[in-house]
Amino acid sequence: MNVVLSERRPRQIRRALHGVLLLDKPLGLSSNDALQKAKWLLRAEKAGHTGTLDPLATGLLPLCFGAATKFSQVSLDADKAYTAVLKLGQTTSTADGEGDVLSTREVNVTREQVEAACAAFVGEIEQVPPMYSALKHEGRALYEYARQGIEIERPARQVLIHRIDILAWQHDRLEIAVVCSKGTYIRTLAEDIGERLGCGAHLSALRRTASGPLTIASAVTIEALTEMNETQREALLQPADSLLSDWPRISLDDAEAGRFLTGLRRRVAADDAPRVRVYGPQTHAFLGSAHITAGELIADRLLSPLEVQGLQHPESSL
Repeated sequence: MNVVLSERRPRQIRRALHGVLLLDKPLGLSSNDALQKAKWLLRAEKAGHTGTLDPLATGLLPLCFGAATKFSQVSLDADKAYTAVLKLGQTTSTADGEGDVLSTREVNVTREQVEAACAAFVGEIEQVPPMYSALKHEGRALYEYARQGIEIERPARQVLIHRIDILAWQHDRLEIAVVCSKGTYIRTLAEDIGERLGCGAHLSALRRTASGPLTIASAVTIEALTEMNETQREALLQPADSLLSDWPRISLDDAEAGRFLTGLRRRVAADDAPRVRVYGPQTHAFLGSAHITAGELIADRLLSPLEVQGLQHPESSL
């Protein structure tokens, strides 16, 4: 009997890689699948994303590698910007185009009514999270209950809508740009705007365009990343501190930087601040994040000496 042994793919050699990749996530791909694909292409040892983007959404997904993973929560907590397309006159079971149609109503609204409906949701509002969401109840995601036809009571949560701009409107198609706090469900916002207009609505398309100071303008697609060589991929990595680029900056001399990296509090001539990014003197080395209270610089998230070296001399990590 002849036995045919299948060829085994050679094991990929991973390396320490530090930085942030701005990925333009495609439609239909989960955030984790996008992360694993990019991690494999860059041969990175350690990687994580900064909060999930639904498979039906496209757009900015910041991916953190190495030292940058320590600051992924910053992007998760940051304000977000989206463009969204609403289908007016139709509600669905999932509040998006994937669900079953629940109701169909005539769309008979004016521009003034559309503007008023959008304006009504600017500011602090309460939202009831949708059943088709990844929020957990007794250890299971809400969407798992929803698929079984089980409705779980969800308490309303407060979110902040900074602005809603109308980009285009034509009868039953409304395109808006939204800037909002973390935890805002655009699907729920779409439903609520539809109810305000009296015709109902669901979300037919969603694209994230910004997360904190990071924008879609510098993002790369999976297809483009696949076509690049390794050097070109590495060149796309933003520095780890790009996640904190809108925070106040504190610079320390060599001695003070060394003490700060051990976790010691340092006296600084700066105003109190809830969050700052801290640098040492050697080519402005990024050291970590901190806050200032009563003139004391208190570390929050520190890089290790090896990580500081890896950020300053990437070739030493390869």
